[in-house]
Amino acid sequence: MQLARLLFLTISAVFVLAAVAFLPQNLCFDSGNAYTFYCGTSSADCKVVTVQNFASLQKLCLKDVCGESTDYDNFDLESFLESVGGKVVFKEEFSDGVNYYCTANLPYSVTLYNHTINLHVAVRGDTARVASPIIFGGY
Repeated sequence: MQLARLLFLTISAVFVLAAVAFLPQNLCFDSGNAYTFYCGTSSADCKVVTVQNFASLQKLCLKDVCGESTDYDNFDLESFLESVGGKVVFKEEFSDGVNYYCTANLPYSVTLYNHTINLHVAVRGDTARVASPIIFGGY
């Protein structure tokens, strides 16, 4: 009985360590000021869940994740696009910033204006919100 318990605890510990080692790779982006998950099946039923810490662990507890986003200060668009293999498809300028709609090596996507988009970057000054596939709920 003691041997079975010890074996169970050992296997559990290895599982937890492996999960901690590999979970950060499950996020679309390096976490910025906060990390947001979009949960649901479409933008119409999208639930927004924002976490401050341990985003990888929080993601495990969520159902129907259909997108992710985070905010960055001192944002450099070119460096960021390079880090995710991104390419700008089109952009929209607004009064205090620019929205960039892109393709990138990211898992979520939507169709906008007959283009497959899986990265949305909203830049205001030197700050930005990045999302895959797009920013739900505005910025």
